[in-house]
Parts: sequence; C-alpha cells; structure tokens
Amino acid sequence: MKKQRIQRINSLLKEVIFDVIQKQVHNPHVTLFVSVTNVDTSEDLYHAKVYVSLIGTDPEKEKVLTALQSAAGFIAVNASKQVSLRHFPTLTFYLDRAAEDHFKIEKILFDIEKERLARPHEE
Repeated sequence: MKKQRIQRINSLLKEVIFDVIQKQVHNPHVTLFVSVTNVDTSEDLYHAKVYVSLIGTDPEKEKVLTALQSAAGFIAVNASKQVSLRHFPTLTFYLDRAAEDHFKIEKILFDIEKERLARPHEE
C-alpha cells in the first residue's frame, strides 16, 4: 500500500514540477526544452530526486541543470501550492540520459545490421 502511495506522489510531483518549470521559472539558462522524466521520492517524503531530459549540448545541459538546482527552493515552494502534502520534499535535479543512451544503442544496432547485410553471403 505504501509503495502505491509513493508511486502516486511521484507521478503527481512529476506533473506539478514540470508545470512550475514551464510556467514560473524565468531563469535565462532554462531556455532549452526541459522535460521531467521521473521523480523518485524517499519513503519519508523528505527528499525527491527529479530527473530531467534536456535538448542541447553538454555545456548547455550543465548550465540548465545548475540553474534548476539553484531554483529548487523556488520550484518546491510553488509546486507545494498545488500539492497537499504535510511536508514538501527537498528537490535535487539530475540529468536523465536514458534517451541519449537509447539512441546510441539504436545506432550501434543499426551499424551492426548494415555491416551484416554488406557482407557476402556464404552458402
């Protein structure tokens, strides 16, 4: 039962944090497309890891991540106005590289298949 509650809270926080970032964070570094991919809240609800996916170069991504981390308090205060929790968790932002890893794997598999088809068939 507790695990389902944490999952529901994570899902709700994901939506609310994304909404706050898109509508209320006016940091000049947060100009790239930012997507909240996952939220992992601790069982005591005091800490939440927020995973974000970004489009841009690595230095741009680091700037955005730093800007989000510096705005974590602002984001938490505004998100807490939309969520009814006894204590709103402290937010820590992390870069989610799952999409990039997926594209790298797809490219490797494509290259392997391309090389396999280019080889002469032995019969």
